[in-house]
Amino acid sequence: MNQHTGHAWIIGASQGIGRELARLLAAQGWQLTVSARNEKRLLEVSAACEATPVAFDATDREATLAAATRAFSSRPCDLVLFNVGDYEPMPLAEFDTDLFVRLNRTNYLASVYLLDALIPLMRDGGGQILLNASAAAYRGLPNSAPYSAPKAAVIHMAESLAPELTREGIRLRVINHGFVKSRLTDRNTFAMPFLMEAREAAERIAGAIPGNAFEITFPRRLTWPMKMLRCLPYRLYFALVNRWVLP
Repeated sequence: MNQHTGHAWIIGASQGIGRELARLLAAQGWQLTVSARNEKRLLEVSAACEATPVAFDATDREATLAAATRAFSSRPCDLVLFNVGDYEPMPLAEFDTDLFVRLNRTNYLASVYLLDALIPLMRDGGGQILLNASAAAYRGLPNSAPYSAPKAAVIHMAESLAPELTREGIRLRVINHGFVKSRLTDRNTFAMPFLMEAREAAERIAGAIPGNAFEITFPRRLTWPMKMLRCLPYRLYFALVNRWVLP
């Protein structure tokens, strides 16, 4: 086992990026605990990766606390990777308060529940926590308010907590990637630039685990222009949206 392996807990491991990461880290020699809500798919992944399965609903605070206790029971986790998310496009004509509530619980509050569980468990031994946010969080985008808003909240929360957690020996990092083919992006009706497969995204994340950067972001051909949009005055930003995004 090399210096970059240990005990990793992957949450959201039953499909997509999480499943591919479980395969990659298992091949690298990590001891794995894997979690997801769908127990049947989770057991398939755990069997393939020789991982310990801990099924739970990440949007349930008490279930998250119990799952974290189980994940740390045999050995503290050196790496916790949170890959839980939900998405549904929402144009203004279909404004849906319930959708905001659902996506906020999944895309933001679930991360809060996880940190609440992890921080006391990791204070003594340290380790790193990776929260999968999104490049869509860099700036508010039409048709995606219920999704991009809570993802932005994840980034801001991590920015706020990271300095203090570093003093506790805990590294908090965020993952902001572009379009990755999945059941969620299949809901989009527009052409998605630089769309990649889950395997490629997982390889990029796995390759960045030993690094020191607060943010893991890719593909840069997409995410760097998105970052530049954050620097634009609102007048220019909305002019671009009206011209290039809205019909």
